[in-house]
Amino acid sequence: MRRTLLVLLVILALAAAASFAVGPGLVESRLNRVRGPARTVSPAAQALHRRLLVADMHADSLLWGRDLLKRGTRGQVDLPRLREGNVGLQAFTVVTKTPRGLNVNRNDARAFDDITALALIQRWPRATWTSLTARALYQAARLRAMAERSGGGLVLLRSRADVAALLERRRQEPQVVGAWLGLEGAHALEGDLSRLDALHAAGYRMIGLAHFFDNEWSGSAHGLAKGGLTPLGRQLVPALESRHMLLDLAHASPAAIDDALALARRPVVVSHTGVKGTCDNVRNLSDDQLRRIAATGGVIGIGFWETAVCGPDERAIAAAIGHAVRVAGVDHVGLGSDFDGAVSTPFDASGLPRLTQALLQAGLSADEIAKVMGGNVARLLSEQLE
Repeated sequence: MRRTLLVLLVILALAAAASFAVGPGLVESRLNRVRGPARTVSPAAQALHRRLLVADMHADSLLWGRDLLKRGTRGQVDLPRLREGNVGLQAFTVVTKTPRGLNVNRNDARAFDDITALALIQRWPRATWTSLTARALYQAARLRAMAERSGGGLVLLRSRADVAALLERRRQEPQVVGAWLGLEGAHALEGDLSRLDALHAAGYRMIGLAHFFDNEWSGSAHGLAKGGLTPLGRQLVPALESRHMLLDLAHASPAAIDDALALARRPVVVSHTGVKGTCDNVRNLSDDQLRRIAATGGVIGIGFWETAVCGPDERAIAAAIGHAVRVAGVDHVGLGSDFDGAVSTPFDASGLPRLTQALLQAGLSADEIAKVMGGNVARLLSEQLE
């Protein structure tokens, strides 16, 4: 009996070790896919793409435990692939909670949280098992550590001076990549506005009101009630602005978007979205919302996944961008890939020249493409960070 028990314990220990070693990789390989074949990019599009400053407002790569300084065999973003795609500015956005059964229409915040399981499997620090704030701080620390190990190849951006220095460096060192931190949902504050200071100190410069469920601050487009800003949320908007942190309206309910735009006194962003004009669903923005967000001076990041653009390839992304440009104006549209956000995309970060080619084919000029592919985001960061 004792020997049988010992054998069973060994088997359980080996199974646990195997889950820690391969579990996250298997999950990510299933969720973050690159679909479809590689496509040839013309010499003209390649040449234009090399001249661009490319900026992406949304990637959830910190969630998966990979060393982003190494070229991965799964997922969609790491430093080598960002360099291959000529990305100069990359937002790393942090997820702290996702309810089981995630869907675009209706999610209950009380459902089992899948990030708890991911934290356990990836052996995150004990504090992260129960605290959403700790999860945000842990993922921020991972990015800082990678930047410190990169030998200057990956630079964390906290201020407009950091952005200016990064852009100047890229004139001589086009391989350097600047990164800034964003947060998917204010629920990571756990109802405590004072925690905003700790997140700011950790490097966060962009915070969304909600993710896939209603929280203490705001209704979500995918929540149960889908309400507007709560009294706490009405305090959060000016608190972000006073700290020169960008307010991100991605995933917010229509009522919350209305409330936030009524309160905002600085430019707001939508880090990753689609547009109803080419893909009509509850996730995407109406033409009226596009115009009102642009009126703040903000930037709307167009996503790369099929729910955002209703198509399987870069032509659908280019069509959504073209619609947003016509409605909001070319100065207010950017990229919001949602790379590594449990989505399939037609290419990874290294394949971004394909989007430049699709935008050329859609009729955008080189100057318009330069703004959409990164110029608008660079301008926003340069003007709005402290």
